[in-house]
Amino acid sequence: MGKSAVIVCNGQFPKKEYPRYIIRKADYIVCSDGATGKFLRHSKSIFGRERLPDIVIGDMDSISPANYSKVKDIFVYESEQEHNDQTKAFRYIMEHYNDVSEIHIVGAGGEREDHTVGNLSLLMEYARMYDLVKLGIEVTMVSDYTTAFAITDTFEFHCGEGRKISIFSPDNSLRIKSEGLKYKTDDVVFDNWWQATLNTAEQDTVKLTLSHKSIVLIITD
Repeated sequence: MGKSAVIVCNGQFPKKEYPRYIIRKADYIVCSDGATGKFLRHSKSIFGRERLPDIVIGDMDSISPANYSKVKDIFVYESEQEHNDQTKAFRYIMEHYNDVSEIHIVGAGGEREDHTVGNLSLLMEYARMYDLVKLGIEVTMVSDYTTAFAITDTFEFHCGEGRKISIFSPDNSLRIKSEGLKYKTDDVVFDNWWQATLNTAEQDTVKLTLSHKSIVLIITD
């Protein structure tokens, strides 16, 4: 069984038990530099002691000198500005932890809507860039309110009857046939974000059949 990694971003740090459980059970924890202070402040309540992350990554634009002094031995400096710190952390995990089968991202939303939208959309980029299904790596973005993940082809997943589900895609040529949802998505044209939101699972398992390989974001409660 593969190991799990958590990326901690500099958004709203989770308060509820499920995302904190994911952090507690992670084999590897990678923080963006700006999230270091939040992680250190909350680590005692999660682990029962202050725990350093395994890696802190970024361009040093948002970490205090005091926090840097604590993590300087595990700091990975990335100066390039083409990608945000979440992507730098994701890339680091993919390049250095080849025993990982789960990557969970926390703290990626909740403060600035533009950061939240951007970080969510990156899930689709990761799925496409790395062919995560073929590699057998599960990637989710978890908050106190939702869990998000991306798919690139026809997909069946267990979610539980009554679960709230929203579906997004930037591909307006894509058609998605759905099984197990209250509102069918078969005729939805994905030309705006709201088109397939606020649906409900009527069965424990939902199947989405894509008309062609593309990128799709799924958000559940």
